[in-house]
Amino acid sequence: ADQPTDLIPGLPAIAYGGDYNPEQWPREVWDEDVALMREAGVNLVSVGIFSWALLEPQPGVFDFSWLDELLDLLHANGIGVALGTPTAAPPAWFWAAHPDARPVTREGLTLGHGSRGLASPSSPAYAEAAAAITTALGERYGRHPAVRLWHVHNEYGVPVGECYSEHSVGAFRAWLEARYGTLESLNEQWGTTFWGQRYGAWHEIDAPRVSASVVNPAQRLDFARFTSDAHLACFVRERDILHRLSPGIPVTTNIMASSRPEIDYWRWAPEMDLIANDHYLTAERHDSHVMLSMDADLTRSLAGGAPWLLIEHSTSAVNWQPRNLAKRPGELARNSLAHLGRGADGIMFFQWRGGRFGAEKFHSSMLTASGTRGRIWREVVELGTLLPALDGVRGTRVSAGTALLWDWESFWAQNLEWRPSVELDARERMEEYYSRFWHAGITVDFAHPEADLSRYDTIVAPALYLMSEAATANLHRWVSAGGRLIVSYFSGIVDPVDRLPAGPMPGALRDVLGLWIDEFLPLREHETVTLSTGQTADGWAEAIVVEGAEVVATYVDGPGAGGPAITRNRLGAGTASYVSTRLRGAELDVVLTSLTGVLFAGDRAVESVTRVGAGGRFGIHLNHGSTTGTVDAGGTDLVTGAPFDGQVPAGGVRVVALD
Repeated sequence: ADQPTDLIPGLPAIAYGGDYNPEQWPREVWDEDVALMREAGVNLVSVGIFSWALLEPQPGVFDFSWLDELLDLLHANGIGVALGTPTAAPPAWFWAAHPDARPVTREGLTLGHGSRGLASPSSPAYAEAAAAITTALGERYGRHPAVRLWHVHNEYGVPVGECYSEHSVGAFRAWLEARYGTLESLNEQWGTTFWGQRYGAWHEIDAPRVSASVVNPAQRLDFARFTSDAHLACFVRERDILHRLSPGIPVTTNIMASSRPEIDYWRWAPEMDLIANDHYLTAERHDSHVMLSMDADLTRSLAGGAPWLLIEHSTSAVNWQPRNLAKRPGELARNSLAHLGRGADGIMFFQWRGGRFGAEKFHSSMLTASGTRGRIWREVVELGTLLPALDGVRGTRVSAGTALLWDWESFWAQNLEWRPSVELDARERMEEYYSRFWHAGITVDFAHPEADLSRYDTIVAPALYLMSEAATANLHRWVSAGGRLIVSYFSGIVDPVDRLPAGPMPGALRDVLGLWIDEFLPLREHETVTLSTGQTADGWAEAIVVEGAEVVATYVDGPGAGGPAITRNRLGAGTASYVSTRLRGAELDVVLTSLTGVLFAGDRAVESVTRVGAGGRFGIHLNHGSTTGTVDAGGTDLVTGAPFDGQVPAGGVRVVALD
């Protein structure tokens, strides 16, 4: 078979390891760590992410002695390094010298030192200091043989997303001037004739702080865009320094694909040399494994379908949820291989050795306080032993014929105040539609509504409140060319500055859907409505007038009784269907079956994904249930080398080279 392309240059294997914080331990522990890493099959560790105070103990005074020794030790033992720039944790001397760099909340509270990820992204002093430490690291280690990857900052937007400091306000004004050109244009786009908000000079514009009532939604939306761009500028600044000083070594940062609402990763992805994602289960959710898959599919989509790196997840419990549930036996491998199945070519954890102090001392690790006697260690070693047998999967890709439209700007807009109902939850609709496709065994991508959609036969818009003219034209072309579009309610309502288009709603989708909405009909809490096809819905209904669309189902009762509830419109060679109410679970399955012709038939325990490449086809089968499951696929079990019998034991995983 052809040799797969390495995700990380110089690392011809599935990456395996985690965050390593040796500065928290005596020097003699390092040798034990490295010996145990080799035993566990670790080949990549992230180091230095929070080490700014050690590397630069005084302004402009650097101490690399410990990091020199560490990188040499790791390299001598065949362990690669994802070297962090420590810019998520400025030292105490920085805060003492530059109190103006502290972030400010929307309520006006200035945040103090003592945490992490804590600086105004628009602070000139922070930009200068971050560039200086990044330059020093690049000059010293840019060609060090241990360095396989640069890990810039840490989880941009966590815990500080929006910042309302004076530096941020000034940068916001400059951002607005670049976006709109003139105050006349800004006033027009923002609709500042409402409530007398018109601006006569750029310096009159503030950040959208807490005010007496609801703040201009267009201003709020632009500030969200600015915030994402401000963080991105910080990443690009460090990336460019490292590209210059460390040519050929990829530069990335750890995104949080589906759980970081402050960042528009569609804008970030093209700026990253490879996509690296952090994922942590919401442990109390019974469907946490489904949400894991959603996050992995979104990460793969951000990577344009290419392999990506799971740079952080947990071996067991985290420390920051209300109830930090431990993973059950086998769940560590099952979670890891679920990411592998959905496109990851690297499996890494936070963290290698569990800490004894600090805020994360109760967070799980690869090497816990139980040492090599504990269950987690045994499972870590088992996974590290297994991964080389799965090397053929590396470099292959996941193919999907269905995409869900995902747009952070639309989510930001929909989540602002004074919407028609508190039940209008974009994330809830995304999760519900994704879950139904997951349980139907249909692998999906995520796509931006302006992206090239030609590879897909089915597109679903579970929550697309905001749409640009480009997105409208894109969907119109795609449906006309033969696509099948399914749209959920409260989509196509506003333009990119949160304005209602002229004429009835949904302005952006009227022609595509062949209907218009006369009135929103939100339902009372716990109120339900019945559809003519037998389903029960809740939360939301609409008064719809069809103009070309056929009626698939009507409302039997409730405020929309007798009117259309579900419609289908023929447009060119394709169809566009509209679901105007909130359906869940089996009720939504019935509707999706009728609209797609594919059987959606309840919940399943066995998850199956296929990866395909020059080296062959591979099926990854994971059983999330408590009884043995079966898969209709023949091939060779890569773990045992024996023919695959189609059986996936309870809680187990099978990776199969398909016939």
